[in-house]
Amino acid sequence: PEGRGVFARMSIGENLQMGAFSRKDDPKAIEADIDRVFAIFPRLKERRAQLAGTMSGGEQQMLALGRGLMA
Repeated sequence: PEGRGVFARMSIGENLQMGAFSRKDDPKAIEADIDRVFAIFPRLKERRAQLAGTMSGGEQQMLALGRGLMA
């Protein structure tokens, strides 16, 4: 339960894009979903360029949930 599964050396934005890796959607649809995740977790939007490994545990959990929503 402690493992968050974020890509620590990638930014928040890159982590969310990795969540959509297997999707064959239009890139605009993927970007719209990233905006939706940012609407749910505004703290992630504030730190979009921050490396995931430097975030607090709760923020990493938000990122892991957001990445799951991207799939």
